Order: sequence, then structure tokens, then C-alpha cells
Amino acid sequence: MLKRQAQLRNVAIIAHVDHGKTTLVDGMLKQAKVFRNAEAVGERILDSNPLERERGITILAKNTAVTWDGVKINIVDTPGHADFGGEVERVLNMVDGALLLVDAVEGPMPQTRFVLRKALGMGLRVIVVINKVDRAYARPQAVLNETFDLFVELGANDEQADFPVIYAVGLHGKAGYAPDALEPTLTPLFETILREIPAPLVDDEAPLQLLVTSLEYDSYKGQIAVGRIHAGRLHKGMNVVRIAPDGARQSGRIEYLFTYHNLSKQEIEQASAGDIVALAGFEQIGISDTIADPNYPVALPPISVEPPTVRMTFGVNTSPFAGREGKTGWGTSRRLRERLYNETRHNVALRVSDGNTPDKFVVSGRGELHLSILIETMRREGYEFEVSKPEVIYQTDPESGELLEPVEEVHIEVADGMTGVVIELLGSRRGQMLNMRSENGTTYLTYLVPTRGLLGFRPHFMRATSGMGQLHSLMRGYIPMVGSLPTRQFGSLVAWETGIATNYGIENAQLRGTTFIEAGTEVYEGMVVGEHIRPEDLAINIAKTKHLTNVRAKSAEENTRLTPPRQMSLEDCLEFLAEDELLEVTPAALRIRKRILNNEERQKEQKRREKLIVGS
Repeated sequence: MLKRQAQLRNVAIIAHVDHGKTTLVDGMLKQAKVFRNAEAVGERILDSNPLERERGITILAKNTAVTWDGVKINIVDTPGHADFGGEVERVLNMVDGALLLVDAVEGPMPQTRFVLRKALGMGLRVIVVINKVDRAYARPQAVLNETFDLFVELGANDEQADFPVIYAVGLHGKAGYAPDALEPTLTPLFETILREIPAPLVDDEAPLQLLVTSLEYDSYKGQIAVGRIHAGRLHKGMNVVRIAPDGARQSGRIEYLFTYHNLSKQEIEQASAGDIVALAGFEQIGISDTIADPNYPVALPPISVEPPTVRMTFGVNTSPFAGREGKTGWGTSRRLRERLYNETRHNVALRVSDGNTPDKFVVSGRGELHLSILIETMRREGYEFEVSKPEVIYQTDPESGELLEPVEEVHIEVADGMTGVVIELLGSRRGQMLNMRSENGTTYLTYLVPTRGLLGFRPHFMRATSGMGQLHSLMRGYIPMVGSLPTRQFGSLVAWETGIATNYGIENAQLRGTTFIEAGTEVYEGMVVGEHIRPEDLAINIAKTKHLTNVRAKSAEENTRLTPPRQMSLEDCLEFLAEDELLEVTPAALRIRKRILNNEERQKEQKRREKLIVGS
């Protein structure tokens, strides 16, 4: 018999990146008396991953829960960046409603559209929270109108379009029903959640069904699965069956059962339908698996996510420095393969397949950021490996057989004086302008740009706007190929031999381009040490020393004035890569290298390719 679990609410917080989701959760946790001393707690409490704190974004969906007026509110904080949309798509299966945060100045943004479309498609009740109403140039009424237009555009039904609205300043923990009448606490927000978000409608007397939507790992308890109980009851020690999406079944026993409360998991004896729980007992378990009653083994529909658009090849490190900087034994193809395939168990938007050789693997994701976060995570874990230049994944039109490529809707904010250079950059990358408006000294641009044109575009954009521009993109679909795009204009400066870079060698190199390394850096033959000022590559002796003839020459060597090297981040390195280059990734360094390290062999291969081009 279906009934409402009146003492329970399940809600997700969704928004565009940097619109204040995690900060608002901080305020909710503090005001729900989660901490004895709320003032002593830092900001962005749920962003526990070091990469999240460094980049100021949420990467992984997080679960927490608070109690308000005797009602337990399960809260799921979700990423705002479209590259991590797989996280959003899977956790929305656990909730009955969502808080949609919209910035009072910026209004609905690309990722707002993405996450809202998913929420509306699942029939969730949405509460709109217009955040940061204390900002200069805040326009809450106009933003509300824009949000309503977005609901209608995305096909919201009459009930969904009649959404409740809360105005807030999440940073200060204030909320209210009008932008100029905020209360000093978030009480209006909590009251609206209890009033508007429906309690779970479930049958706790039916056979057990739980859909696994997230995975965690505990060194003592092993693999932990997180999900919402859709029907029935679950208790510790219960015999269950795990049903994989492909239909495979495995019997098991619930060894541990937890529920979320505040910032921690609390061990419990049993839980009823509607609640979000964590359980352990299976060595192997994956997202989209169903935990069911052995007497009624019926699987729930698996989680579906949009396909990836960008791929890279990961391979075993084959450079002369292999094995020096990673953890011992972690550089083998077996270990690398195991790590990548394990990632797909909880990173549902990621795809991994074996490459054309046993030591290479093709990894596909939602975008450059999605893949670069994986690279940086593995690097910090102690792995060393090499990756190829990112490339887009094409599709074929089933009717015409025409080759299609992914296209993205790009939203840009830039100072009025820098608009021209941005338009020029996007025009060269086959961008098509959809909209342009200017307000308060800022120009807002909307473009359709092939994903090919956006690979490596962000570093150029940030340099062109002196780091002041904002760029956000959202997958729009597939279009026929738009033709050729500009490739890298300049070649690479390549180390001629293995050795230690010297001041004299770098001084000579800087006459021919920009260097990426400083004196004292160990290099090997075929390693890229800089960017040439001409289109072709140039092999240079970066380890060359000056022949000393007298004391005066020695002092001149010591006082050589060098230009500081260009600091290359992981994203800069991926953007710089040419087709014949790889990026060596280790815990200690990022090194760009040629696929063929030997200079003579590389030159022979280049001549062979040129002959093939001429012959064709």
C-alpha cells in the first residue's frame, strides 16, 4: 500500500557553476545546529576533495542530511559544470524535489538549463532560490522572469511552472519571500522545503528494491553503495540479491547499514522505503545495480546518461624517465587498466575501452575538464602514464550517412573593451553568434561553436581577456562537419640529447622561441622544452655548455639574464599538444614529448609523411 513518509524529504541542490550551491548548504548545516560552534567551521564544508577546494568547483555529488521541525531532510549537493553532468543525472534519481539556485545578477546560465532540463524531465518539484540578492546590479525581478521563461522553454507542465520562489544571501545565511525583506536566518527556505517538496510516496511493505546511485570506499568495511530505497524495508544482516544492468545476479548479505545525518554516516539496524542509505556487503557492486529481495528479484530501470563527446588515449609511460617518480609497480599496463576500469564503476559519464596495443586505453568523457580532473586525480594517487591530444567523438547520420560533430552553446561574459578580440577568436574557430548584449560595462555573448573549436580554447581566451573573462559551455547536439579549423601556429623546441638544461643552452633556445623549463632541469632526447617562433619543429641542444677560456667568461656565464619560463598547467599542456606529441604525467612533473624520441627517426618519418601527402 502506497503512503507518504511525512517525516522525510529528499532534495537536490542544482545550479550553474559558482552560483553558491555549496555555500548555501554550509548555511543550512550551520543553522540546523550540525556544529556546536558554527563560527569555527570553514567555508564550502562539503567540498572535501582537494581538487574541489583548489578549483572552487564541486566535482563529486555529496550526501548530507539535517533535521528541521522533526523532519529529516536528505540534501544532495551536485556539480554545476556540464562536464560532470553524469554526477547530476544519477543523483536526481534519489530525490523528489530540487532547489534551483540562480544568481541575482547573472540569471539563468548554460548549466542552469542543463540541470533544470534533467530535473523537469524526472517530474521533480522545483523551488527557485534567487541567490546573492545583495550584489551590486542585482536584478531579482528580471531574473525571476528569465527563469520562468526558461521553465516554459524546457517544457515544464503547469504545476512545475507555478514554482515557489525564495530570495537569499547564502553566504550570510539569510532568506525571505521578497528580495527587500530577508529574514536573518534560512527559516523561510526550510519552511518552503517542508511545504513544497513532496514526501516520498512509497510502499514499505512491498519486496525490497534499492537502486545504487553512488559508490564510496572504506578501508575497513570495503565497497559501500549509496542509494534510495524505492520499496520495502532494509535491515542489517538481511539476505539480498544484487542485479546488474546486464541481468547478472549475485546473492549476498547486508553486513553494514548506514543513514546520513549531518556530515557523517550513522550505523543503523533498519531503514524504510524513501530514505537514502549506504550499505556494505558486496565486494563488487556498481552504479545502476539493484539490491532486491531474493524472493522478488526485479531490477529497477538503470540510470541513463548522455554519451561522451571527447576522448584521449592513456598509455603506459614509455619515456626514458619512466619508473622514477611514480609509486613502485604502479606504471604497468595491468595496474593502469585496473585503475581506469574501476573509475567507470562510479564515474558513469566515463567510457574506457582497450586500445590497439595492450598498453593503451581509449578514455572518453564529457569534455576536457572531465578528463583533466581524472588525469590530475590519478597523478596525485601516484600513477605515471602518458596521454594523447584530446579529440572529439564523431557520429554518423543513420539516414544520410553524413559525418556529424558535436556542437556546444557557449556563453561568455567579458568587459566591453575586450569584446572585439573574443569575437575574432571565436570567428576563427567557426563560432556562430546567437546573441549579444551589454549591461553595466559587461558584454554577454552567446555562440554556437563546434567542440573541435573549443579544445584548447580556454587558455587562449583567458590570456586574451587578462584572466577577467568568463566562459561556460553546454552540449547542444550534433551538426554536419563545418570544415577545417586553425591548427597550432608554432612548432616545438625539442631537446637534441639527454642531459641537464644549462643557462647557456636556455639562452640560445630563447633566441628561437619561448621555453617551458629552467636551468637545472633534466631533459631527454625528444622532450619538448619550448615553443618555436616558426611553424616547424626545431631540435636544440638545451644541455649545451659554454667553452670557458678565462675567468671573465665564467662570470659572464653565471650572470646570464634569462626570461622566466612559461609555467604550463595541465590544461595548457593538453592544449599545446600536437598530433605527434604525448604528455608524460607523473606525480612530480608534466613533460611534453614527441611520440618518436630519436631525432633522426623522427625526421625520416616526417619526410615519409610529406612524400605521402605529395603523392596523394
